[in-house]
Amino acid sequence: MNFFRSHPPAEFISSRLLSFFLRLSLALSGVLLLLLSCSPEPKVEPKPSAAIPVTVGSVTRKSVPLQVRAIGNVEAYSVVSVKSQVGGELAKVHFQEGQDVKKGDLLFSIDPRPFEAALRQAEATLARDMAQVKQAEANLDQNLAQKKQAEANLARDLALEQNSVKEAQRYKDLAEKDYISKEQFDQVLTAAEAARATISADRAAVENMQAGIQASRAALENVRSAVEASRAAVETARIQLGYCTIRSPLDGRTGSLLVQQGNLVKASDTQALVAINQVQPIYVAFSVPEQNLTGIEKYMTLGRLKVEAFLTQEENRPEQGWLTFVDNAVDLTTGTIRLKGTFTNRERRLWPGQFVNVALTLTVESEAVVVPASALQTGQQGTFVFVVKPDQTAEARPVVTGPTVEGGTVVEKGLEPGEVVVTDGQLRLFPGAKVEVKNLPGREGKGS
Repeated sequence: MNFFRSHPPAEFISSRLLSFFLRLSLALSGVLLLLLSCSPEPKVEPKPSAAIPVTVGSVTRKSVPLQVRAIGNVEAYSVVSVKSQVGGELAKVHFQEGQDVKKGDLLFSIDPRPFEAALRQAEATLARDMAQVKQAEANLDQNLAQKKQAEANLARDLALEQNSVKEAQRYKDLAEKDYISKEQFDQVLTAAEAARATISADRAAVENMQAGIQASRAALENVRSAVEASRAAVETARIQLGYCTIRSPLDGRTGSLLVQQGNLVKASDTQALVAINQVQPIYVAFSVPEQNLTGIEKYMTLGRLKVEAFLTQEENRPEQGWLTFVDNAVDLTTGTIRLKGTFTNRERRLWPGQFVNVALTLTVESEAVVVPASALQTGQQGTFVFVVKPDQTAEARPVVTGPTVEGGTVVEKGLEPGEVVVTDGQLRLFPGAKVEVKNLPGREGKGS
């Protein structure tokens, strides 16, 4: 008998067992996969979506001013460049640079001596001409008296001539009747002729006196004209002397002194001695788009329009003024219209050259619906806000907006007072999203 047939070796038995266990494990794996594929899938409960944290604000109803805002520039109410009207040495400066001055305060003194001498000379000339006027008046009075005397002589001689004529006629009749001698008649006739000659001389004297009177009157008019010229010269000299003291023409503040004491100045020199700015009241000039002009003119007919100037770092304390100037033309290069507001500037917070933010109030819209400006969002369909509903979900609500004033925007359509809108956190929101309000007392950390 073969030994290997009745008793196989150990290596042969081990390989057979290894093959058997391998086939058994593969079969069990197939059965397990079959069982798993036939069993139903377990149900997985969906996790609830987390609430989105947001901050909110309320829709309110209040009075809102309708305003036009711009950037303005402060301008002096009046600017005067002080110049000398006479030439001479600048004798003294009576103020300090940057000093406040009142109207009439003495600013400069110019050496007055040349002008005082010119005044005295003009006054002497006037005195001489006035003496000549008196002499001409005396001459005229004398000529008038002489004319009066000549007219009296003429009247007397006319009367004598009439008597002589009558006497000559009477003697002529007597001579024709031989009652008197021819010599007597000739004497009477000669006397009548002499009376006629005297009358001619008297008339010539009256005419001469009349011519003398006309000459005296002409001389008087000439010297009177000279007196007027002398008076004008005196007044001119007095004015020139007055120009030696330069006074402030207004209340204001002086700038830098451009000409120092001791320098020579010229009449109407191009360089000013100093510039004075009037800062009380003061202007704020600003420009607005021409589209606003119609509304501005409309509301100006209803009353004065208030202008507020907001200073940097003092936005909560604006200066109050009134619109006082609207330019007569729109700037073609910018399409804007230039306006000016007048401010009392009691505290002198406004200064020429300063830039300020300007708010022109046209009217006040009462009972307007106002929403925080940060709540407004812009989408493809226009402006909208997220409204927080009572169930703590967000609703996208389209709105029609008006002007924005002090962080609040007027909503003309789409919201009602008392509604709550999201002011921060909108980027994560979508219609129907759960929200968690963070800024309302008693609701922090509470979701839906």
